[in-house]
Amino acid sequence: MKRKIIAVILTGLMVFSASSCGKKPAPSSAPEENTSNSDTPEDTSSDISADNTLTVWTWDPNFNIYAINKAAELYAADGHEGFHVDITEIESQDIETKLTTIANAGELDALPDIFLIQDASFQKFAQNYPEIFTDLTDSGIDFSQFSAAKTSYSIVNGKNMGIPFDSGTAVNCIRTDYLEQAGFTVEDFTDITWCDYMEKAKIVKEKTGQPMLTAKSATPDIIMMMLQSCGASLFLEDGSPNLDQNDVLKECMSIYVQMVKDKTLEEMPGWDQYIASINNGTVASAMNGCWIIASVEAKEDQSGKWAVTNLPRLDSAPNATNYSSNGGSTWAITSQCQNKKLAQDFFKSTFAGSQELYDDILSKGALSTWLPAGDSSIYEQPVDFFGNDAIYKKIVEYSSEIPSSVTSPFYYDARDAMCTALSNVIQENASLDDELKTAQETAEFNISK
Repeated sequence: MKRKIIAVILTGLMVFSASSCGKKPAPSSAPEENTSNSDTPEDTSSDISADNTLTVWTWDPNFNIYAINKAAELYAADGHEGFHVDITEIESQDIETKLTTIANAGELDALPDIFLIQDASFQKFAQNYPEIFTDLTDSGIDFSQFSAAKTSYSIVNGKNMGIPFDSGTAVNCIRTDYLEQAGFTVEDFTDITWCDYMEKAKIVKEKTGQPMLTAKSATPDIIMMMLQSCGASLFLEDGSPNLDQNDVLKECMSIYVQMVKDKTLEEMPGWDQYIASINNGTVASAMNGCWIIASVEAKEDQSGKWAVTNLPRLDSAPNATNYSSNGGSTWAITSQCQNKKLAQDFFKSTFAGSQELYDDILSKGALSTWLPAGDSSIYEQPVDFFGNDAIYKKIVEYSSEIPSSVTSPFYYDARDAMCTALSNVIQENASLDDELKTAQETAEFNISK
């Protein structure tokens, strides 16, 4: 089934804006630009030494922009004198809007050389707009050195279309002082099942007065992490939505609903309130992608009161593990990149080959999905905030255990339908089976439009 993409209404001003932002002017001596989408990058590439500038669209100066600037610095120092990246800061959602606008308008020459995109959106854009992307399968990048689960987001029709970047490896950050009050240690919450976790969460609530978990309402990240932990999905292999006949999903949603009823999981009205619950001590743990660590560490007076461990595993689901992911993003080289060999070599040498890069950006909370980075002594260093545990090495080890699952360009269609079902079950005490049947119909309708 194929979604009919509704074209964005363009004005002359919008086309001009999209065309001018982030684009690198071609040198006067450069050959005429080939704007075709070739499966063989060499066809449109110039010699590596011909041009030392790559244009980039990305967001977050303290994270993504810092990382690619550092990568460019290292690449320039490693025999590529004069190399630099020309970065345009654009928010994630605005990048997606620009990509849609450019593709529907046929203005492909408005693309930069490189852009960053959220993992959950990658399939949608790579399948709906394949003309935007460069096939990297034969680029020389060793994709086997990345977590298989992470790489799966950017594989389309068996081809590698992106370079994995930051880790969304899931962690369970726990307040050890609260566990002590309840008579537990972090080991009691390591390698356990969700049934065991739920019973212990009741004791923590009784002894400390705090819920075990908080979550932003209508954003069931916890459920999605549960699904990923056993390689399950909201979709079947053929790409069709799988909600009402999905026993694993039902197990996940039932756990979530029961914990809300037990008051061991409290839903927060917004993101700010969710983060506040972690920082002000009104929750006993934070379960999310490892990027949540930066928020946990924001309260320096809580140093030494936190620990990191893995997630509970589902009790009944086949292939259940204690490892999952949530979030993360991937770099893409566009079809219009004026020097694809340069771009590919840049990524091969940095994000897919530089331990020095990952050692440096670790200070920004950027944990690698490039598995060799975990061998660095930097990752082995103890972290005072988390009880002198070498949490970064632990997280890299977790990332290698995450099961792959079926991805889809219609991820958000199915996820939003599931969210509505979950809300109705919690708020209106509706039947889970009935709500998932409605969610199935909603997802199928939205996908077929």
